[in-house]
Amino acid sequence: MEEKQKRLQVLDKTISKKDFWQSPEKAKAILKERNLINEELNNLEELRKQLEDAEILFQLAAEEDDQAAMEEVSESIKNLKEEIDKLTLSNMLKDENDSKNAIVSINAGAGGTEAQDWAEMLFRMYLRWAEEKGYSTEIADFQAGEEAGIKSVTFTVRGNYAYGYLKVESGIHRLVRISPFDASRKRHTSFASVFVYPEVEDEINIEIDEKDLRIDTFRASGAGGQHVNKTSSAVRITHLPTGIVVQCQQESSQHRNRSIAMMLLRSRLYEHERQKKEKEKQAIYENQDEIAWGSQIRSYILHPYQLVKDHRTSVEIGDVNGVLDGNLDPFIREALMCKNKRRWVITPVSR
Repeated sequence: MEEKQKRLQVLDKTISKKDFWQSPEKAKAILKERNLINEELNNLEELRKQLEDAEILFQLAAEEDDQAAMEEVSESIKNLKEEIDKLTLSNMLKDENDSKNAIVSINAGAGGTEAQDWAEMLFRMYLRWAEEKGYSTEIADFQAGEEAGIKSVTFTVRGNYAYGYLKVESGIHRLVRISPFDASRKRHTSFASVFVYPEVEDEINIEIDEKDLRIDTFRASGAGGQHVNKTSSAVRITHLPTGIVVQCQQESSQHRNRSIAMMLLRSRLYEHERQKKEKEKQAIYENQDEIAWGSQIRSYILHPYQLVKDHRTSVEIGDVNGVLDGNLDPFIREALMCKNKRRWVITPVSR
Protein backbone atom coordinates (compact mmCIF):
# COMPACT_ATOMS: atom_id res chain seq x y z
CA MET A 1 0.00 0.00 0.00
CA GLU A 2 2.84 2.37 0.89
CA GLU A 3 4.51 1.72 -2.48
CA LYS A 4 1.29 2.54 -4.34
CA GLN A 5 0.80 5.74 -2.34
CA LYS A 6 4.33 6.86 -3.28
CA ARG A 7 3.65 6.07 -6.93
CA LEU A 8 0.40 8.06 -6.73
CA GLN A 9 2.32 11.07 -5.40
CA VAL A 10 4.78 10.84 -8.30
CA LEU A 11 1.93 10.68 -10.82
CA ASP A 12 0.16 13.64 -9.21
CA LYS A 13 3.33 15.74 -9.52
CA THR A 14 3.62 14.77 -13.17
CA ILE A 15 -0.01 15.66 -13.85
CA SER A 16 0.38 19.06 -12.20
CA LYS A 17 3.16 20.12 -14.61
CA LYS A 18 2.27 22.81 -17.16
CA ASP A 19 3.42 20.75 -20.15
CA PHE A 20 1.49 17.64 -19.09
CA TRP A 21 -0.96 17.79 -22.02
CA GLN A 22 1.67 18.44 -24.69
CA SER A 23 1.65 14.70 -25.35
CA PRO A 24 -2.05 13.69 -25.15
CA GLU A 25 -1.44 9.95 -25.60
CA LYS A 26 1.20 9.85 -22.87
CA ALA A 27 -1.06 11.92 -20.60
CA LYS A 28 -3.90 9.48 -21.21
CA ALA A 29 -1.73 6.53 -20.14
CA ILE A 30 -0.61 8.35 -16.97
CA LEU A 31 -4.20 9.24 -16.04
CA LYS A 32 -5.26 5.63 -16.58
CA GLU A 33 -2.49 4.39 -14.27
CA ARG A 34 -3.44 6.99 -11.65
CA ASN A 35 -7.11 5.97 -11.76
CA LEU A 36 -6.20 2.31 -11.35
CA ILE A 37 -3.97 2.96 -8.32
CA ASN A 38 -6.55 5.31 -6.81
CA GLU A 39 -9.25 2.68 -7.22
CA GLU A 40 -7.07 0.02 -5.56
CA LEU A 41 -6.32 2.30 -2.59
CA ASN A 42 -10.01 3.20 -2.21
CA ASN A 43 -10.95 -0.48 -2.27
CA LEU A 44 -8.37 -1.22 0.40
CA GLU A 45 -9.68 1.60 2.60
CA GLU A 46 -13.24 0.35 2.14
CA LEU A 47 -12.18 -3.15 3.21
CA ARG A 48 -10.51 -1.73 6.30
CA LYS A 49 -13.73 0.07 7.29
CA GLN A 50 -15.82 -3.05 6.70
CA LEU A 51 -13.45 -5.07 8.86
CA GLU A 52 -13.74 -2.53 11.69
CA ASP A 53 -17.55 -2.60 11.41
CA ALA A 54 -17.57 -6.40 11.55
CA GLU A 55 -15.31 -6.36 14.61
CA ILE A 56 -17.62 -3.93 16.46
CA LEU A 57 -20.71 -5.94 15.51
CA PHE A 58 -19.03 -9.12 16.73
CA GLN A 59 -18.26 -7.58 20.12
CA LEU A 60 -21.85 -6.36 20.50
CA ALA A 61 -23.27 -9.72 19.42
CA ALA A 62 -21.03 -11.55 21.90
CA GLU A 63 -22.07 -9.29 24.78
CA GLU A 64 -25.77 -9.64 23.96
CA ASP A 65 -25.55 -13.31 22.94
CA ASP A 66 -27.37 -12.29 19.73
CA GLN A 67 -27.39 -15.27 17.36
CA ALA A 68 -28.86 -13.28 14.45
CA ALA A 69 -26.10 -10.69 14.77
CA MET A 70 -23.51 -13.47 14.89
CA GLU A 71 -24.85 -14.84 11.60
CA GLU A 72 -24.62 -11.36 10.13
CA VAL A 73 -20.99 -11.13 11.25
CA SER A 74 -20.26 -14.52 9.70
CA GLU A 75 -21.73 -13.39 6.38
CA SER A 76 -19.73 -10.15 6.51
CA ILE A 77 -16.49 -12.05 7.16
CA LYS A 78 -17.24 -14.36 4.24
CA ASN A 79 -17.77 -11.39 1.90
CA LEU A 80 -14.64 -9.71 3.21
CA LYS A 81 -12.59 -12.83 2.54
CA GLU A 82 -13.80 -12.90 -1.07
CA GLU A 83 -12.90 -9.23 -1.55
CA ILE A 84 -9.48 -9.72 0.06
CA ASP A 85 -8.84 -12.68 -2.26
CA LYS A 86 -9.67 -10.47 -5.26
CA LEU A 87 -7.35 -7.73 -3.99
CA THR A 88 -4.56 -10.23 -3.37
CA LEU A 89 -4.98 -11.54 -6.90
CA SER A 90 -4.89 -8.08 -8.45
CA ASN A 91 -1.65 -7.30 -6.57
CA MET A 92 0.03 -10.12 -8.51
CA LEU A 93 -0.53 -8.24 -11.76
CA LYS A 94 2.63 -6.16 -11.91
CA ASP A 95 3.84 -6.65 -15.49
CA GLU A 96 3.70 -3.55 -17.67
CA ASN A 97 0.97 -5.00 -19.90
CA ASP A 98 -1.23 -6.52 -17.19
CA SER A 99 -3.59 -3.56 -16.94
CA LYS A 100 -4.31 -3.59 -20.69
CA ASN A 101 -7.25 -5.04 -22.59
CA ALA A 102 -6.80 -8.58 -23.86
CA ILE A 103 -7.02 -9.96 -27.39
CA VAL A 104 -8.01 -13.63 -27.32
CA SER A 105 -7.69 -16.03 -30.26
CA ILE A 106 -9.27 -19.49 -30.16
CA ASN A 107 -8.52 -22.04 -32.88
CA ALA A 108 -10.01 -25.51 -33.29
CA GLY A 109 -7.52 -28.35 -33.51
CA ALA A 110 -7.64 -31.30 -35.86
CA GLY A 111 -10.85 -33.27 -35.71
CA GLY A 112 -13.39 -31.41 -37.82
CA THR A 113 -16.81 -30.79 -36.34
CA GLU A 114 -15.93 -32.25 -32.94
CA ALA A 115 -12.97 -29.88 -32.43
CA GLN A 116 -14.88 -26.93 -33.86
CA ASP A 117 -17.72 -27.51 -31.41
CA TRP A 118 -15.15 -27.57 -28.59
CA ALA A 119 -13.69 -24.25 -29.79
CA GLU A 120 -17.16 -22.71 -29.63
CA MET A 121 -17.65 -24.06 -26.10
CA LEU A 122 -14.40 -22.36 -25.04
CA PHE A 123 -15.51 -19.14 -26.72
CA ARG A 124 -18.76 -19.18 -24.76
CA MET A 125 -16.83 -19.94 -21.54
CA TYR A 126 -14.64 -16.87 -21.91
CA LEU A 127 -17.58 -14.65 -22.83
CA ARG A 128 -19.40 -15.77 -19.67
CA TRP A 129 -16.27 -15.16 -17.57
CA ALA A 130 -15.89 -11.66 -19.04
CA GLU A 131 -19.56 -10.88 -18.46
CA GLU A 132 -19.29 -11.95 -14.82
CA LYS A 133 -16.26 -9.64 -14.41
CA GLY A 134 -18.13 -6.71 -15.91
CA TYR A 135 -15.83 -6.64 -18.95
CA SER A 136 -17.04 -5.81 -22.45
CA THR A 137 -16.18 -7.94 -25.47
CA GLU A 138 -15.96 -7.28 -29.20
CA ILE A 139 -15.47 -9.83 -31.97
CA ALA A 140 -12.82 -8.95 -34.56
CA ASP A 141 -12.93 -12.13 -36.62
CA PHE A 142 -15.21 -15.17 -36.60
CA GLN A 143 -14.85 -18.26 -38.79
CA ALA A 144 -17.81 -20.63 -38.44
CA GLY A 145 -17.43 -24.41 -38.80
CA GLU A 146 -18.90 -26.26 -41.76
CA GLU A 147 -21.53 -28.13 -39.73
CA ALA A 148 -21.29 -26.75 -36.19
CA GLY A 149 -19.00 -24.80 -33.90
CA ILE A 150 -16.24 -22.47 -35.05
CA LYS A 151 -12.93 -22.87 -36.80
CA SER A 152 -11.47 -19.79 -35.14
CA VAL A 153 -12.44 -16.58 -33.40
CA THR A 154 -10.53 -13.48 -32.31
CA PHE A 155 -12.10 -11.09 -29.86
CA THR A 156 -11.13 -8.28 -27.51
CA VAL A 157 -11.89 -8.29 -23.79
CA ARG A 158 -11.97 -4.73 -22.46
CA GLY A 159 -11.59 -3.89 -18.79
CA ASN A 160 -8.99 -3.19 -16.13
CA TYR A 161 -6.37 -5.97 -15.99
CA ALA A 162 -8.17 -8.12 -18.58
CA TYR A 163 -4.83 -9.20 -20.06
CA GLY A 164 -3.28 -9.72 -16.64
CA TYR A 165 -5.92 -12.29 -15.76
CA LEU A 166 -6.36 -13.95 -19.13
CA LYS A 167 -2.68 -14.29 -20.07
CA VAL A 168 -2.44 -17.54 -18.07
CA GLU A 169 -5.16 -19.06 -20.25
CA SER A 170 -2.82 -19.30 -23.26
CA GLY A 171 -2.25 -22.89 -24.26
CA ILE A 172 -3.88 -26.08 -25.46
CA HIS A 173 -7.22 -27.04 -23.94
CA ARG A 174 -8.28 -30.71 -24.13
CA LEU A 175 -11.84 -32.09 -24.04
CA VAL A 176 -12.81 -35.72 -23.41
CA ARG A 177 -16.48 -36.64 -23.90
CA ILE A 178 -19.02 -38.81 -25.64
CA SER A 179 -19.37 -37.06 -28.98
CA PRO A 180 -22.86 -35.71 -29.78
CA PHE A 181 -21.87 -35.95 -33.45
CA ASP A 182 -21.02 -39.67 -33.36
CA ALA A 183 -23.98 -42.01 -33.82
CA SER A 184 -21.99 -44.87 -32.26
CA ARG A 185 -21.64 -42.83 -29.04
CA LYS A 186 -17.90 -43.32 -28.81
CA ARG A 187 -15.66 -41.27 -26.57
CA HIS A 188 -13.68 -38.54 -28.37
CA THR A 189 -10.75 -36.35 -27.41
CA SER A 190 -10.68 -32.85 -28.92
CA PHE A 191 -8.18 -30.00 -28.77
CA ALA A 192 -8.33 -26.24 -29.19
CA SER A 193 -5.66 -23.59 -28.74
CA VAL A 194 -6.12 -20.35 -26.85
CA PHE A 195 -3.64 -17.49 -27.22
CA VAL A 196 -3.91 -14.17 -25.40
CA TYR A 197 -2.15 -10.92 -26.29
CA PRO A 198 -2.24 -7.43 -24.77
CA GLU A 199 -4.07 -4.83 -26.83
CA VAL A 200 -1.42 -2.41 -28.01
CA GLU A 201 -2.71 1.13 -28.25
CA ASP A 202 -1.58 3.74 -30.74
CA GLU A 203 0.82 5.49 -28.37
CA ILE A 204 3.08 2.43 -28.27
CA ASN A 205 5.66 2.74 -31.03
CA ILE A 206 5.42 -0.32 -33.26
CA GLU A 207 7.07 0.43 -36.60
CA ILE A 208 5.22 -1.16 -39.51
CA ASP A 209 6.60 -0.58 -43.00
CA GLU A 210 3.87 -0.64 -45.64
CA LYS A 211 6.30 -2.47 -47.95
CA ASP A 212 6.27 -5.36 -45.47
CA LEU A 213 2.51 -5.82 -45.73
CA ARG A 214 0.36 -7.80 -48.12
CA ILE A 215 -3.24 -6.63 -47.88
CA ASP A 216 -6.00 -8.76 -49.37
CA THR A 217 -9.70 -7.99 -49.48
CA PHE A 218 -12.51 -10.49 -49.83
CA ARG A 219 -16.21 -10.84 -49.26
CA ALA A 220 -17.19 -11.35 -45.65
CA SER A 221 -18.87 -14.70 -45.02
CA GLY A 222 -22.51 -14.74 -43.98
CA ALA A 223 -25.51 -16.98 -43.47
CA GLY A 224 -26.90 -16.24 -46.95
CA GLY A 225 -29.96 -14.40 -48.21
CA GLN A 226 -30.28 -10.65 -48.29
CA HIS A 227 -27.65 -10.09 -45.61
CA VAL A 228 -24.73 -11.54 -47.57
CA ASN A 229 -22.05 -8.89 -48.03
CA LYS A 230 -21.85 -8.20 -51.79
CA THR A 231 -18.71 -6.06 -51.59
CA SER A 232 -15.15 -7.05 -50.68
CA SER A 233 -15.21 -5.40 -47.27
CA ALA A 234 -13.27 -8.04 -45.32
CA VAL A 235 -9.53 -7.41 -44.92
CA ARG A 236 -6.63 -9.80 -44.42
CA ILE A 237 -3.16 -8.42 -43.65
CA THR A 238 0.01 -10.51 -43.87
CA HIS A 239 3.20 -9.19 -42.27
CA LEU A 240 5.79 -10.66 -44.64
CA PRO A 241 8.91 -10.56 -42.38
CA THR A 242 7.25 -12.50 -39.57
CA GLY A 243 4.50 -14.36 -41.42
CA ILE A 244 1.89 -13.05 -38.96
CA VAL A 245 -1.59 -12.96 -40.50
CA VAL A 246 -4.58 -11.06 -39.11
CA GLN A 247 -7.99 -10.39 -40.56
CA CYS A 248 -11.27 -8.67 -39.79
CA GLN A 249 -14.63 -9.04 -41.49
CA GLN A 250 -17.12 -7.98 -38.83
CA GLU A 251 -17.73 -4.43 -40.09
CA SER A 252 -19.48 -3.49 -43.34
CA SER A 253 -16.85 -0.84 -44.03
CA GLN A 254 -13.57 -2.00 -45.56
CA HIS A 255 -11.86 1.03 -44.00
CA ARG A 256 -13.09 0.05 -40.52
CA ASN A 257 -12.07 -3.59 -41.01
CA ARG A 258 -8.60 -2.49 -42.12
CA SER A 259 -8.27 -0.23 -39.07
CA ILE A 260 -9.19 -3.08 -36.72
CA ALA A 261 -6.88 -5.50 -38.54
CA MET A 262 -3.97 -3.05 -38.20
CA MET A 263 -4.65 -2.77 -34.47
CA LEU A 264 -4.56 -6.58 -34.23
CA LEU A 265 -1.30 -6.64 -36.21
CA ARG A 266 0.33 -4.06 -33.93
CA SER A 267 -0.63 -6.18 -30.93
CA ARG A 268 0.68 -9.37 -32.50
CA LEU A 269 3.97 -7.70 -33.48
CA TYR A 270 4.32 -6.25 -29.99
CA GLU A 271 3.87 -9.72 -28.51
CA HIS A 272 6.28 -11.16 -31.07
CA GLU A 273 9.00 -8.73 -29.98
CA ARG A 274 8.21 -9.26 -26.31
CA GLN A 275 8.64 -13.00 -26.67
CA LYS A 276 12.01 -12.53 -28.39
CA LYS A 277 13.23 -10.53 -25.40
CA GLU A 278 11.82 -13.08 -22.97
CA LYS A 279 13.71 -15.84 -24.78
CA GLU A 280 16.90 -13.86 -24.45
CA LYS A 281 16.33 -13.75 -20.71
CA GLN A 282 15.51 -17.47 -20.70
CA ALA A 283 12.07 -16.70 -19.27
CA ILE A 284 10.63 -19.90 -20.69
CA TYR A 285 7.56 -19.72 -18.45
CA GLU A 286 6.41 -16.59 -20.24
CA ASN A 287 6.67 -17.90 -23.79
CA GLN A 288 3.38 -18.80 -25.40
CA ASP A 289 5.00 -20.24 -28.52
CA GLU A 290 6.58 -23.10 -26.56
CA ILE A 291 3.20 -24.62 -25.77
CA ALA A 292 2.87 -27.84 -27.77
CA TRP A 293 0.02 -30.23 -28.50
CA GLY A 294 1.65 -32.77 -26.20
CA SER A 295 1.63 -30.30 -23.30
CA GLN A 296 -1.98 -29.38 -22.62
CA ILE A 297 -2.47 -26.84 -19.88
CA ARG A 298 -5.95 -28.06 -18.95
CA SER A 299 -8.22 -31.06 -19.49
CA TYR A 300 -12.02 -30.97 -19.37
CA ILE A 301 -13.30 -34.52 -18.84
CA LEU A 302 -17.02 -35.19 -19.28
CA HIS A 303 -16.77 -38.99 -19.59
CA PRO A 304 -16.31 -41.49 -17.93
CA TYR A 305 -16.29 -39.06 -14.99
CA GLN A 306 -16.54 -35.27 -14.68
CA LEU A 307 -13.45 -33.26 -13.83
CA VAL A 308 -11.55 -30.20 -14.99
CA LYS A 309 -7.84 -30.40 -14.18
CA ASP A 310 -5.12 -27.82 -14.73
CA HIS A 311 -1.88 -29.67 -15.50
CA ARG A 312 0.34 -26.76 -14.45
CA THR A 313 -1.05 -26.28 -10.97
CA SER A 314 -2.97 -29.53 -10.30
CA VAL A 315 -6.11 -27.53 -9.45
CA GLU A 316 -9.12 -29.81 -9.96
CA ILE A 317 -12.83 -28.92 -10.06
CA GLY A 318 -15.60 -31.50 -10.37
CA ASP A 319 -18.25 -29.00 -11.45
CA VAL A 320 -17.46 -29.09 -15.16
CA ASN A 321 -20.64 -27.23 -16.11
CA GLY A 322 -19.74 -24.43 -13.70
CA VAL A 323 -16.31 -24.07 -15.29
CA LEU A 324 -17.76 -24.05 -18.81
CA ASP A 325 -20.16 -21.35 -17.57
CA GLY A 326 -17.19 -19.14 -16.78
CA ASN A 327 -15.96 -20.14 -13.31
CA LEU A 328 -12.27 -19.79 -14.19
CA ASP A 329 -11.06 -17.78 -11.20
CA PRO A 330 -9.69 -20.76 -9.20
CA PHE A 331 -7.51 -21.75 -12.18
CA ILE A 332 -6.44 -18.17 -12.93
CA ARG A 333 -5.64 -17.44 -9.29
CA GLU A 334 -3.41 -20.49 -8.81
CA ALA A 335 -1.74 -20.05 -12.19
CA LEU A 336 -0.80 -16.46 -11.34
CA MET A 337 0.54 -17.58 -7.97
CA CYS A 338 2.64 -20.24 -9.68
CA LYS A 339 4.04 -17.74 -12.15
CA ASN A 340 4.97 -15.34 -9.37
CA LYS A 341 6.66 -18.15 -7.45
CA ARG A 342 8.41 -19.37 -10.61
CA ARG A 343 7.22 -22.95 -10.11
CA TRP A 344 5.43 -23.34 -13.41
CA VAL A 345 5.17 -26.93 -14.55
CA ILE A 346 3.23 -28.35 -17.49
CA THR A 347 2.58 -32.04 -17.15
CA PRO A 348 2.50 -33.82 -20.53
CA VAL A 349 -0.83 -35.51 -21.17
CA SER A 350 -1.40 -38.19 -23.75
CA ARG A 351 -4.06 -37.65 -26.36
